Amino acid sequence: MRFAPFRPVFSLAHFVRKKSLQGQTIFQSGVRGLSPLSTACHGSGFQLPRYAAGQMRPPTIQDVARAAGVGVGTVSRVLNNHPSVKPSTREAVLRSIAELDYTPNPHARRIAGGRSYTISVLLPVVTTEFYVRLLDGLETAFQEARYDVAIFPLLDRSRLERYLGSHTLAYQADGLVMATYNLTTLLSERRVKSQQPTVLVDAYSEGVDCAYMDNVAGGQVAGEYAATLPGTVYAMWVETELDQLFVTRVFEERRNGFLTALNAAGRPLAGEVTAGFDPLSARHAASQLLDEAELPCTVFASADLLAAALLDEAAARGLKVGEDVRVIGFDDQPWAAARGLTTLHQPVESMGHEAATLLLSRLGGYKGPARARKFMPRLVVRETA
Repeated sequence: MRFAPFRPVFSLAHFVRKKSLQGQTIFQSGVRGLSPLSTACHGSGFQLPRYAAGQMRPPTIQDVARAAGVGVGTVSRVLNNHPSVKPSTREAVLRSIAELDYTPNPHARRIAGGRSYTISVLLPVVTTEFYVRLLDGLETAFQEARYDVAIFPLLDRSRLERYLGSHTLAYQADGLVMATYNLTTLLSERRVKSQQPTVLVDAYSEGVDCAYMDNVAGGQVAGEYAATLPGTVYAMWVETELDQLFVTRVFEERRNGFLTALNAAGRPLAGEVTAGFDPLSARHAASQLLDEAELPCTVFASADLLAAALLDEAAARGLKVGEDVRVIGFDDQPWAAARGLTTLHQPVESMGHEAATLLLSRLGGYKGPARARKFMPRLVVRETA
């Protein structure tokens, strides 16, 4: 007797990564017509869902309501983190959800609510540590409210122009987050479609909800500190796009603040170099700066990525960091402490979380004036300066 070869009815490609209410990573089937399959990641294998004793189907919201002794509406409010639910009732519902291993059906929620429960995030790139941290802050807040995040890296001006069209996928989400770019002109000309709530993060524009860093103040702090150190003063800047439609003002603002502080202290800037935002370009700029520098010197690197390249180049030349070359960075990336880098700390995750909170409040019905949340960098002094 011959048996037909085994053909699975679904593959891993059919699964979407989600977070369960208990914080486990789970995968939900996205195949139409199949009942949801939830599998918690334990080691290298998957586990089938553990339904209640004698139960041969996935638990429903009605099952949760019966087990908790409440109505379906109350369970829904708990799932949506509604503030009107009493703490004791919330605990009972969450306990029933855990005992039944209930996982909400996101497709049913979308249909019932008339929303996509998706947020579009437009940002320059996704490969730098800064934007990874920013996304972490955004996603944490959106996941708490059970929204998915769709990421659209722009990479160049042509993609920005394409995404300005209302027909693109980015505008089919419930809300829009735009990161870093100088969008003042686009917003004032209403080229950014406003039929959906929009928030800027790491950028500021009047009339739009914003969560941003005060980069001018950060540059001033760096300049004031550099002015107290001995030797000549140099700076490394990040090259930005010349076209004002696709430019970040972040590094321009840091430069303005730094030079203002140096001038106020009567300290001249002996030299400056510019690098692209990649390790190879940064290392080349660091080499150029040290070739021309008068030692001892202090260097303000306007991003930690540049500071790291300068530390590497100084080490390769046998220079003593902290004596021959003092280095001040900007960002306080996770590796900065291990390298002893003096830098300006940015609460990047908090800024992202606050931007998400502003957008969620709009989606929740807030119709008031635009709000701006300003975050202040702070100097962290370590061995390099």
